[in-house]
Parts: sequence; structure tokens; C-alpha cells
Amino acid sequence: MLQAMLAGVASIKAQQTRMNVIGNNLANVNTTAYKGSRITFQDMLAQTIRGATRPTTNLGGTNAIQFGLGVLVAGTDTNSEQGSLNATNRPTDFAIQGNGLFVVGNGARLAYTRDGAFDLDANGDIVHRATGERMLGWTADKATGNIDISQPISPNSAINIPIGARTAVQATTNITWAGNLDAREFNNAGTAVSNAIVKVFDDLGGEHDLQLTITESATPNEWTWTVTGLTGETVTGSGTLVYDPTSGQLLSGALGSITITPPVGSGVPAFTSDVDFTGVSQLATDAQIQASSQNGVAPGSLSAFSVNTDGIITGLFTNGLTKNIGQIALAIFANPNGLERTGSNLWRNTDNSGLPVLGQARTGGRGLINAGFLEQSNVDIGNEFTDLIVTQRGFQANTKVVTTVDEMLQDLINMKR
Repeated sequence: MLQAMLAGVASIKAQQTRMNVIGNNLANVNTTAYKGSRITFQDMLAQTIRGATRPTTNLGGTNAIQFGLGVLVAGTDTNSEQGSLNATNRPTDFAIQGNGLFVVGNGARLAYTRDGAFDLDANGDIVHRATGERMLGWTADKATGNIDISQPISPNSAINIPIGARTAVQATTNITWAGNLDAREFNNAGTAVSNAIVKVFDDLGGEHDLQLTITESATPNEWTWTVTGLTGETVTGSGTLVYDPTSGQLLSGALGSITITPPVGSGVPAFTSDVDFTGVSQLATDAQIQASSQNGVAPGSLSAFSVNTDGIITGLFTNGLTKNIGQIALAIFANPNGLERTGSNLWRNTDNSGLPVLGQARTGGRGLINAGFLEQSNVDIGNEFTDLIVTQRGFQANTKVVTTVDEMLQDLINMKR
């Protein structure tokens, strides 16, 4: 009978552990990106009274006589099912749709989380709102905006977005011209028929006004172009445009190049810009040439940013320029259920989770990143309440076993009277 009592006590302890898990799940029903847990049981070692026997010529076989000694907790499992997404409209809130975890660091080690509630600190770093740990990823080249995702991620690979403190400028490397040259002009070799002005920018964001002059050549349907500086610059580069006399379309000379040398003493090096005359036609109408575009911009400061589903962070500057700032890294594991909770919505890898495989979103089985959303807890309240009732009944049933065995022992003791 004592074994029955001990089995009941073991079950009471196991049901208490299950109640702890259910209580923790319900406590975290509104915790950002919380993943619910469940507990599984296993029977304790069974005591064998008599072993099994095999059949003989005269007698059949007999089964073993055994009875169990109770129940044990077999383990806890994490439910990795996707939680629903809630719109927050905060640019630093991120939700992963699919597999993967954000990577954060404190300068000494890496940790992982599905909690995408991040914020910007005073230094412009993206930090985990609950712990202050920095989000990790790849930083783009400041000059070109290129992102090298082959670089390893370390605890110091923080992504920095210095709003207002970072400036950007882009020198003019391409000028596109559009318009028309009057096909009725002839026998006026050397006469300028068009003067167009365009503003360009050097490597430091300095402004330069350039004038395009197109003159008629001695050869019909040919025009010569030159560019001069209007603010002290020296400009070298010229070319010839040759047109089809029947269609007015440009046959040759559409592409060219000029070199602009700023005034001596400005400290600005010379820079080269390509010129494109593809959009200039030769028709029998008035001549009109203008610069349709140039890709240079004046200096501007970082004013805002956006994050796409690949985790690429694009900076928006006050001069209208957009440039990549960095990219968020995601981690996946061979066995994500093997991760260990460390509190504050963080996880760490263990021997059974495998090593983290870091990469960009939407590659290698990783999910996509939704900016302005947060993932909700995946705890199902209905299931938890059902488990709560079953656990309570299991606990009550086993307390009855203990009290019943106690009464039987009392009756046995009373036999002596």
C-alpha cells in the first residue's frame, strides 16, 4: 500500500509541475512573441513481481506481473507556432513572419529573440526595448551603400542609425539632355543654336553651373557640342552629333563625357560626368534643349529610415537622397526547440539546438521582416483552460489515492486493538 501512496505523491508533484507550466503560459498570454510550453509525463520504473515465461509442450506462456511506481516529468516542449501580427506603426517595431530570430548582443555574447520591440538610443543604435541589448546585422558602406553580408556577425556588429548626425552627398556622374535641334538650320556653320544651363554638384556637394552650347557643323545633319563653366570652373570635353536626315533620329555621338575642374583654391578635386544626348532629336521645329536630369545632390542629413521585408534599412536624407544604412541579421537553428530561455524574451543556444546559422531574411528558410508590426503570444487560452481542468482533476484524483491509502493503513493498525 505504501507503494500506492508513493505513486500518488509522485503524481501530485507532477501535476503541480504541469500547473506551473500552465500558469506561466497564461501569465504570458500578452507577452510579445511569447512561445507557449507544454509538459509531458512518463511512467516511473515498474516493479516486476514475476517475469514472463514462454510456452512449453504442456503449458502455455505467462505474462510478467508488474506494477508501476508512479509518474515522472518527461520534459517540456516549446510551441514554435507563428503568433498573430499586430500593427503598431512604429518604425522600430519588427515582426518575423516565418522562421528565424533576431540577433542581439551586449558586447560579450550573442542572444536571440522573436521579440521585435526595438528602439533607437541616444547613440543611434537599435536596441532591444526590454534589455537595452543592441540589434546586430551588417553595416552598409557609407560611400556606396553596398552591404557585404559575407562579413561575420560579432557581439559588436550593432546597427547604427544616427538620425540628424549623418550626412550624405552625391557628385554628378550623369547628365541627360532632351529636346530638339531645328532641322531647318543649314548653311549656318559655326552658329550657336542652343544654350542650355544645368546645375551640377562636386564630391563635397558644391554647386557648379554649366552651359551646354550646340553649334551647326559645316557638314549637313552634324552638330558640335561643348560645355563651359559659368562659376569659374574649367570644363573639358566635346563631341559631335550625327542625325539621320530622313527620320531625325540620332545616329552617333549620343554618349560622351566631360571633366569639371573646380576653381583653384577650392580644394575640390576634378570630377567626371557622362553626358547623354539620346533624347535630343532633329526635327523641323524650333530648337529647344534642356537638361532632363542629373544625378548629383547637395549635402543633406539623415531624417528618417525605412525597413523592407529583406531587413534592409534605407536612410532618407533631407536632400532627397536614399541610401542603404545596414541590414538586419536573422538566425535559424537545426532544432529551435532546443533553445534555452534566459528571461526578458531572450534565448541562448544549447548543445541540442545546434549552432546558429546567420543570414538575411527571406533566404535559407528564414522568414520575412515586417516593420511596424509586433508578433503576439501564441498561447491558446482555450487549450490552457482545458489543460487546467484536466490537471486539477488529476491532482484531486491522486490526493484521493493518498487519503484512501492512509485510511487503509489506519484500519490495518486498528486490527491490533
